[in-house]
Amino acid sequence: MMHSDKYEEESLGKVYDSKLMKRLLSYVKPYKVWVAASVVLLLIASAAELAGPYLIKLGIDSYISAGDKRGLAWISLALLAVNVVSFLMNYLQVYLMNLTGQRIIYDMRTQLFSHIQTQSLSFFDRNPVGRLMSRIMTDVQVMNELFTSGVVMALGDLFTLLGIMGIMLALNVKLALVTFVVLPLLFVTSMVFRSKVRVSYRQIRTRIARINAFLQENISGIRTVQMFNREAKNFQKFDKLNHDHLDAYLRSIMYYAVFFPVIEIIGAIAVALIIWYGGSGVLSGALTLGTLVAFTQYVSRFFMPIRDLSEKYNILQSAMASAERVFNLLDTDTRLPQPRRNLLPDDPAGALEFDDVSFAYDDDYVLKNVSFRVEPGETVAFVGATGAGKTTIMNLLCRFYDPSKGSIRMDGVDLRDADEEFLRRQMTIVLQDVYLFSGSIRDNIRLANSSIPDDRVLDAVRRARVGELIEKLPMGLDQQVGERGVTLSAGQRQLIAFARALAFDPKILILDEATSSVDPETEDLIREASAEVMRGRTSIVIAHRLSTIKGADRIVVIHKGKIRETGTHQELLKRRGIYYKLYQIQYRDQEILGRDPSAVRR
Repeated sequence: MMHSDKYEEESLGKVYDSKLMKRLLSYVKPYKVWVAASVVLLLIASAAELAGPYLIKLGIDSYISAGDKRGLAWISLALLAVNVVSFLMNYLQVYLMNLTGQRIIYDMRTQLFSHIQTQSLSFFDRNPVGRLMSRIMTDVQVMNELFTSGVVMALGDLFTLLGIMGIMLALNVKLALVTFVVLPLLFVTSMVFRSKVRVSYRQIRTRIARINAFLQENISGIRTVQMFNREAKNFQKFDKLNHDHLDAYLRSIMYYAVFFPVIEIIGAIAVALIIWYGGSGVLSGALTLGTLVAFTQYVSRFFMPIRDLSEKYNILQSAMASAERVFNLLDTDTRLPQPRRNLLPDDPAGALEFDDVSFAYDDDYVLKNVSFRVEPGETVAFVGATGAGKTTIMNLLCRFYDPSKGSIRMDGVDLRDADEEFLRRQMTIVLQDVYLFSGSIRDNIRLANSSIPDDRVLDAVRRARVGELIEKLPMGLDQQVGERGVTLSAGQRQLIAFARALAFDPKILILDEATSSVDPETEDLIREASAEVMRGRTSIVIAHRLSTIKGADRIVVIHKGKIRETGTHQELLKRRGIYYKLYQIQYRDQEILGRDPSAVRR
């Protein structure tokens, strides 16, 4: 059952945070010339819009009343000109700010992706994929609204508002003050609207987060859903989540549907006051008709920026919340410390050594005082019950994590003194669940490494026993495998992983349950491929199926995070210890029949 603690989207934080805003503006700095130009364009457009009603006033008072057709023609042309200028300036400003916003989004997403890729596995242990996707896509897009229609547009609205108030006071102070009588009502309405929308916004974000989490989980697990006929129940749950989101959104729409008409009513009250008070002034000769018309024009423009500023408030609020989440992600640094220079030799032999290594993912140690050595070219297998610590040894060897205690060395050099990229070039892992990317088989073998030529790929395919599979495919090596390689069987994916290992030609090979969950025929192919790929390499084999590691130079038995036994297959059987018990459990039925366990397929 989902709990609200999972959804950081619920937290809105401050409406305005000066530190966050300062950090956000640092992304604007490379484009400050564009932003400055946009501000200038916006001010020119606002000034042109403000000039319109004043030109109408001049036309009425100076030319219509005097019957001056020539002057009226010039005023008409001037009015047309300021509208054309306003259109052009607004067009250029919107284009320039959207261009700036997209550039900033590009920079932020690039930085986020680069940051995420460099984090250690502990980072991904704590951050679900859905949350990271939300940060890179949704939250960055929300901040784009701040850059494109937030800060600069709010500045334009403020300039327009102050300009209208200044012009109205300059035209007629008393009539302006009568108009400003509605401002307290306008202020209260805006405050109530903002408070209601804030709550509604929080509810919408929460429900979107729940829908995203539910969708990701159920689409990823669609095979299980269909296998256990969960479609109807999952639909009911999604329908409820979707309906909750609909309700929250409708409440938000209701607030907007009330707010804008209320603003219009307040505007109508202001116009009525102008007509009542100003009309009396016109009748008494204290006020010109042109001034009265200009006032009605300015009042209609006066409430537009107020409506827009209320929108900008919501944009600012959501941008601050998104910025806080994005910057929290950027400030989370789980990268392992890197040495100033690589101490590994340029052509390492591939000797490995664990020296009194202990490791804990959280507080509980999964490895305790583990020590062993693997000579260059030697094959060492690790066996033990689930949770014994076998996969942790693999993670530490690849330096996905650093040991909590002790040290791990390659050719006598502590892995903490080895360049991470260089170290991983010396290793290749073939996992039980092989991950293939969307693309062709060729791309998945080469993994976009242009230094691996086609002839090496073809040789790897042949040696990994994938040739027969490739021949059956319509497009051969260029056959598309689909997301996660769904068009291929588990055994076929593992064979491609062996081809990948051969193409990269590592010094050290790590096999993690590479022959599990396949049919006997495919297992024979995998055995041949694994023998080929292990030849002449330091090999670490992690296996539950003891039949797959009989030929290992040495077998290490891990039990509850400690090494309990070490020896060859026959030596460990003679000891009648943990390995012997595991052997008995796996092949009891076969031994009763007096058959060779290693010759029997599960």
